[in-house]
Amino acid sequence: MLINGNAVQPNTNAMKNTPLSEAEIQQLRAETKGTAQKIHFNNAGASLPPDVVTGTIFNYLAEEAVCGGYETEYKYREELENTYSLIARLINAQKDEIAVVENASIAWGLVFNGIDFKQGDEVITSEMEYVTNLFGFLNVQKTTGIEIKVIPNDANGDFEIAELEAAISPRTKLIAITHISSTAGGMMPVVEIGKIARRHNILYLVDACQSAGQVPIDVEEIGCDMLSVTGRKYLRAPRGTGFLYVRKTVQDELKLFFIDGHTAQWNGADDYKVRDDARRFEVFEKNRAITLGLGKAVEYALNIGVDRIWLRVQYLANLLRSQLRAIKGVTVQDMGSEQCGIVTFTVEGIENGTVKVKLGEKQINVSIGLAKSTLIYMDKNGLNGVVRASLHYYNTEKEIDIFCDALSAMKV
Repeated sequence: MLINGNAVQPNTNAMKNTPLSEAEIQQLRAETKGTAQKIHFNNAGASLPPDVVTGTIFNYLAEEAVCGGYETEYKYREELENTYSLIARLINAQKDEIAVVENASIAWGLVFNGIDFKQGDEVITSEMEYVTNLFGFLNVQKTTGIEIKVIPNDANGDFEIAELEAAISPRTKLIAITHISSTAGGMMPVVEIGKIARRHNILYLVDACQSAGQVPIDVEEIGCDMLSVTGRKYLRAPRGTGFLYVRKTVQDELKLFFIDGHTAQWNGADDYKVRDDARRFEVFEKNRAITLGLGKAVEYALNIGVDRIWLRVQYLANLLRSQLRAIKGVTVQDMGSEQCGIVTFTVEGIENGTVKVKLGEKQINVSIGLAKSTLIYMDKNGLNGVVRASLHYYNTEKEIDIFCDALSAMKV
């Protein structure tokens, strides 16, 4: 098997839980130019793309410039089509259940707003839900009169499954859950939630914006009807890419907001027929170069093995949390029994923004988790923000040491 033209061990079932070797990590870093310039701990914002991803985009655009847009698209038609197959393989779906869109927010909004809500219908969510999704709930509440039910986490930071069961009523129309929050290291038990949704025959929407690419995603195991994903985060794809999964049996239940010649075909002179796959949620015009880049990024992750990526990410994140807890004045804010590659913390006496700037001066990238991004969770825990360090498989133990040394040296 090749990664960017270089031989790596094949990803067989026997190897899927085999940790990445030091040689593999160094090879993967060598295939990402940015790792030589920065310590990039902002993978939950946007990962550094592999060189093969950026090369794919540049080469396509170069051909488009001299051959023409439609002509270049025709030349690469099979590779563009294969993007759907690769995405389907990534999440254990069928190709006709995949739509390629601009980002996770678009994907989420297309299906959420496509649901035929009636006054009194209930949406159940968690305290970790993302700002865009919360605004979506509130908008439909104002326009349609739905009820929003929020299931709290327990004292350990875990989603309360029993509370979900108790909240379900005959009016429950949708369970909408963000798998991994943008401002905390905990994870929602999406498989267990899916079992409940299936048992009660309730639509189930999962926001996998932060999880796809770091955590194995299996839509059949999760049991979700819809799943939204962005490309730029742990998938290491270009900005402006994402995809939507819609279970085949649910596609006809959702309203469409835009219909063009890609979405439908004529059925006589005064009627049309919507296409019979998830691409009904797309439009014809999109950036073919970054679509190819998305496909290449998904292929890159599959070649490594997402199970192996997940092992590496958990190891690095747990190592970082352990070292942060040993630094005087640093408080790790992550909660929950299962945690991911996002590590959040605060530094006593130093504003989050100042921490970010000081780390940036040492060529270390982190981001700030704003209270507005997960307002319910932040308000409940008395936080007005956190510093967010998010690690990926190409990060190293040495980078963690440098990072922690830089924090230790900060003065109030």
